Amino acid sequence: SKTKLNRVLKCDLLIIDDIMFMAMEKQESNLFFQLINKLYGQTSIIITSNKGPSDWGELIGDQAITAAILDRIVHKCEIINLDGDSYRLTHRETIFGKS
Repeated sequence: SKTKLNRVLKCDLLIIDDIMFMAMEKQESNLFFQLINKLYGQTSIIITSNKGPSDWGELIGDQAITAAILDRIVHKCEIINLDGDSYRLTHRETIFGKS
């Protein structure tokens, strides 16, 4: 709804968790670009993804939109790569109890 969108646009920090988990439809990628473009320069954004920026083009499906999104995201950012086993899988016994 418009109220929820306005709330997002006015926030100081937006966290987008696990983006690029699945490929985006053209309309979704256009909406994602519009969101990033509106937030660019005014809101801090934290994005988590299991895909690196080099993989986004295939998942977004449009190289021009991908380039525009990444241009805005990486302009003033810190990229942190976490390699290794999943924290959830490594610690599943302490999270779920012994099976």
